[in-house]
Amino acid sequence: MVSGPYRSGAATAEARARNLAELNRAALALFRAGHVPVIGVNLALPLIEAAGEAAFDEIMMPLSLRLVERCDACLRIGGPSRGADEETAQFRASGRPVYARLGEVPGAR
Repeated sequence: MVSGPYRSGAATAEARARNLAELNRAALALFRAGHVPVIGVNLALPLIEAAGEAAFDEIMMPLSLRLVERCDACLRIGGPSRGADEETAQFRASGRPVYARLGEVPGAR
């Protein structure tokens, strides 16, 4: 799982798009290293779009935290994010690795 800020520190749609692009670039690097990367935001946004923006809190973190349960490890990127910190805490609590840099992930550069 790639975890990092999406809305945190991103007051505009453009800033959120930049954050998402950073998450996706990290996921692409992991994919090219032979992993199957997932990003909670990428799973949640289509559901939020279908339900309406008012459903953001109902869907975003609950879906992301359920996704954590199905992943082997986490790459935590970017700056401050309460949601990303919740995800990484769940990984650590279950004894699964959390990597701070792409180069720490087995097989990635």
